[in-house]
Amino acid sequence: MAEVHSSSVVAPEAVLADTVKIGPFCVVGPSVELGEDVVLHSHVVVEGRTSIGARTQIFPFASIGHQPQDLKFGGEESTVSIGSDNIIREHVTINPGTKGGHMKTVVGNGCMLMVGAHVAHDCILGDHVILVNNATLGGHVVIGENTIVGGLAAIHQFVRVGRDAMIGGMSGVENDVIPYGMVTGERASLNGLNLIGMKRRGHERSAIVELQDAYKKLFSETGNFADRLDEFNADESDSAPVRDVLTFIQGESSRGLLHPKKK
Repeated sequence: MAEVHSSSVVAPEAVLADTVKIGPFCVVGPSVELGEDVVLHSHVVVEGRTSIGARTQIFPFASIGHQPQDLKFGGEESTVSIGSDNIIREHVTINPGTKGGHMKTVVGNGCMLMVGAHVAHDCILGDHVILVNNATLGGHVVIGENTIVGGLAAIHQFVRVGRDAMIGGMSGVENDVIPYGMVTGERASLNGLNLIGMKRRGHERSAIVELQDAYKKLFSETGNFADRLDEFNADESDSAPVRDVLTFIQGESSRGLLHPKKK
């Protein structure tokens, strides 16, 4: 049987794996599912149609699954899906999807959401994403795997952030960020590539060099970006990172692409 502190309130309809541990003063709603070895440390609220995968830990005063901060929300049966092996720290908020979006909010596996991070309705987070303290995602944001969003950074609604990107602290991100991109600034701009992250994740030097060359050509200040993009063919590149960037740029977007500041 799950281990539930006597001061916690768990709806009888909630589905709890036998190895779940729920500390004091938690509230778990009737449509919640908690997987193997999930831990709610204390003062955690999990409501709505929320599923949480194995070995995820949630720390005090986190609020998961309550209705989104969207005036258009009409009580639709949307969901929150949180994968396995995540760490969700104090005061994190995660809201479910809406009928204006995916009807779901998704957090992948192995993510770390630090103190005060906010994941709004219809956001999709890949695996191993890190949101540093008080990072804020507007609705409908998509974050690729292995991306780090710095403390106090804010990402505008509908922005896409590619895999392995790095968003600097206190950055306001209003446009899409290419995979492996490095972003900084109060009104953020693209500021090169996340080379340290690429090296840490074992990318071959040849692939990194090819991506650097492609970046310089794509974001050159001469000519037209669309014309420069036409010179590349993702299928012909030997570098997986280059293919990732080109495929991302050619994907559907409602916010446009973040570029470097003009010198």
